[in-house]
Amino acid sequence: MEFLDGTVLTTAIPSIAADFSVASADVNITMTAYLMTVAMGIPLSGWLAERFGARRVFCLAIAVFTVASLLCAVSQDLATLTMSRVLQGAGGAMMVPVGTLVVLRGTQKKDLLRATAFLVWPGLLAPVLAPLVGGALTQYLSWHWIFLVNLPLGLAAFLAALRMVPAGAADSTRRLDWPGLGLTTLGVGSLVIGLELAGGPTAGTLAALGLAAGLLFLAAAVAWMRRARSPLFNLSVFHARTFRATAGGGFIYRLTISAVPFLLPLMFQNGFGWDPLHAGAMVAAVFIGNIGIKPATTPLIRRFGFKAVLVFASLASAATFGLCALLDAGTPGPLIFALLVASGAFRSIGFSAYATVQYADVESTKLPSANAVSATLVQLATGAGIAVAALLLRLFDPAGGIEGAIAGTGAAVDPLAAYRAAFLSIAALMLLSTLDSLFLPRHAGAEVSRPGPTPAAAPTLHPRA
Repeated sequence: MEFLDGTVLTTAIPSIAADFSVASADVNITMTAYLMTVAMGIPLSGWLAERFGARRVFCLAIAVFTVASLLCAVSQDLATLTMSRVLQGAGGAMMVPVGTLVVLRGTQKKDLLRATAFLVWPGLLAPVLAPLVGGALTQYLSWHWIFLVNLPLGLAAFLAALRMVPAGAADSTRRLDWPGLGLTTLGVGSLVIGLELAGGPTAGTLAALGLAAGLLFLAAAVAWMRRARSPLFNLSVFHARTFRATAGGGFIYRLTISAVPFLLPLMFQNGFGWDPLHAGAMVAAVFIGNIGIKPATTPLIRRFGFKAVLVFASLASAATFGLCALLDAGTPGPLIFALLVASGAFRSIGFSAYATVQYADVESTKLPSANAVSATLVQLATGAGIAVAALLLRLFDPAGGIEGAIAGTGAAVDPLAAYRAAFLSIAALMLLSTLDSLFLPRHAGAEVSRPGPTPAAAPTLHPRA
């Protein structure tokens, strides 16, 4: 629910704009408000789980998200919908990181690979299902049902959480690092705003200022937390090379794969002339690849290790992005479908490997910090992927930018030129992820990837296991 609601409104924007009698561009504030609230709330989620207990916070998050979904569905104007989306984002900010923390704390390292395979599914599936789900609900029912479907799902999740999530001990003495929280929240919020502005039609000075302010706030937050007695995050998690891979190659990997579900529906509709439902259905081929390869993901990592799998996944993904640049309206549908299935499979392999290896060498006491930092990076990478894709389309737009300059000289302009250039650019960007993976130690994360039981003396991820 949390991942899907971040982008599912894309195909419903024209309908919402018509109902509220506003311009379509104005409706984008509902997605920006949601994504910004989620990103800014994640740093607080780890402290809340430690202070009040994971089950209590997790159930509260589900309840807030579900109630906010109802408020979104009954909104009568854009302002009400936007405020309801802010409340929904507040629930989502606690829901996913805390839920992940609950699973990781109760998982021994020998089982981490298998557990992570389940945890990564929502992040993989939501971006590629969003165009199909949003298009179908909007076309055959109304945009309100995008939020109404969350009500039975939220109720079921709430009841399941009460029954299945362990209570855990709350630490009433846990103090909140207010300066660290303030600087981190301002930094993340500024970055999200900058990325949203950079991906919009009016990118410029404001986007640059937002990104610069975000980096300055985060730098100040790091400086503070390195000397604070009880910091918001334990930054020593970055001492582990496998965790640093998340902030390096892993960030680039997630950025590029987040750009693809944004580019494909636009190319199919604006370049090929397909309707939204046809485009969404074809993008769902990526989802089939994600699911189809899942049974083989864990055996591949156990057989070849994290380093080899990450290098292969990034190179293969880059190749599929390059092939997407060769597609046109005359390409046979089955061939496009097969290419997207392959792209989804490689995407799933790399995503699962990064999601697991980042915790391989993290001590149990540092797990809340590692989890919150990772969740924040994933959120930023998703926003950055969409922003970079939008920037590339504008840069190579035949009506302006590089292609426009070429057209001004009298050269013919390919109507798909912007999409071809964008896919080739993200393919090149993906190769930076490959470079980072090549510098991983040969046996990185071996304690997690090796089959068989963990020795009795080996630590587990649960401090009370």
